[in-house]
Amino acid sequence: MPKKVPEQDLISIQREVAAFPSGVGLAKLEASLAASGVAIHRRSLQRRLTLLIENGRIAAAGTLKGRVYRPIASERAANEEASPITPIPLSALGSEVRNAVARPIQNREPVGYQREFLLSYPHAGPYLDQATRDHLHRIGRAHQGDFPAGTLARQLLGRLLIDLSWASSHLEGNTYSLLETERLIAFGQAAEGKNTFETQMILNHKQAIEFLVESVAELGFDAYSMLNLHALLSDNLLANTAAGGRIRQIPVGIARSVYTPLATPQLLEEYFQRCLEIATGIDDPFEQSFFALVHLSYLQAFEDVNKRVARLAANIPLIKHNLCPLSFIDVPTQTYVEGLLGVYELNRVELLRDIYVWGYERSVKRYLSQREELGEPDPFRLRYRAALLEVVGAVVRQDSSDLTPFVETWANEHLPEADRQRFVALVHTELDSLHEGNFARYRIRPSEFAAWRERKGGHG
Repeated sequence: MPKKVPEQDLISIQREVAAFPSGVGLAKLEASLAASGVAIHRRSLQRRLTLLIENGRIAAAGTLKGRVYRPIASERAANEEASPITPIPLSALGSEVRNAVARPIQNREPVGYQREFLLSYPHAGPYLDQATRDHLHRIGRAHQGDFPAGTLARQLLGRLLIDLSWASSHLEGNTYSLLETERLIAFGQAAEGKNTFETQMILNHKQAIEFLVESVAELGFDAYSMLNLHALLSDNLLANTAAGGRIRQIPVGIARSVYTPLATPQLLEEYFQRCLEIATGIDDPFEQSFFALVHLSYLQAFEDVNKRVARLAANIPLIKHNLCPLSFIDVPTQTYVEGLLGVYELNRVELLRDIYVWGYERSVKRYLSQREELGEPDPFRLRYRAALLEVVGAVVRQDSSDLTPFVETWANEHLPEADRQRFVALVHTELDSLHEGNFARYRIRPSEFAAWRERKGGHG
């Protein structure tokens, strides 16, 4: 009986092929795999390539020495992004789910909420196997020391606000570009030709992400955190303004799906609480994150904005454990939708899991290289971070040119004598470094920053 090929080998090869959209020959592929730490004998590699081709996971062209291997470039992948990106390598099970949900809607069986999908966890779990969790921990951990929850996310907050606000909104069909999102968040400048709904969606993401990062010590998988997260993300976007931060009281449908969510408010409340209880009991932050992404999306507990809540809630355990956050940057919309359809209609997580792991790898590459340039955080600044936010924000809002007495008085009233001088110096350093790209971390509004800069320039 032929020996079964490990799925991880196939995924590694498929991922490497995906890095060569125009095609790669056998010798170059072999060298590229070796450089990535994947050592496979040439005959074994050829057998695995044949298997990937037979399963429709890669394509090949040419013969003998001229043969090249290419990633599958479907019309769906070509149309889902304005700029070309690397296709997400899918596992065999992920491809199976994608093929199932890609069938015409009339050929898919209508289905309602299946409570056993939730209640069978953890007996039916974990959703992420040990090897996958180990891999994510290895690549996602930046700090080796014992730092307060949210340290890494605060270091990366300026970039995370833009990336996650844009990517999560983009997955909802928002047409803001990444650059337009940056201008909106940094300068309060709405893009021309965009409707107010799109602008509001991005600004709501900004507020919600700041809420996650600034309040992470108090947040968890509980009603307070989820309801307030929904209220922030849905602000000024719902037809029923009273529905923000509340479990829905009306039936909802899912576009382009045969899935019908629960309609009874009492049952929604019951399974919402049960979902949060199960999530709270999960120890591993990545498993907890992915479980939340799956089940908050599946339950559809709110009138709208459920998927946005799920994406941001998936970041709570990562931020708490000082792991690289998940921004969903570059995740293709169509593939993401298909991953959710697999959950909705089949109660299968394999495709969404492939997307989650790939998206996290993408986020790590984007953020941890930035974090390496920043170095380890200053323990003194960490200790007085909340005080720094309060004082710098108060200074900017004050209508005065002589700020030193205010800062010194505040330090004398609130800090130990040994720390006062250093804190005052740190406040002045932060004020000198304040600019359009970083004032949001002090919860300063664009109008407040503009007025402060004018006063500062006028007295300079």
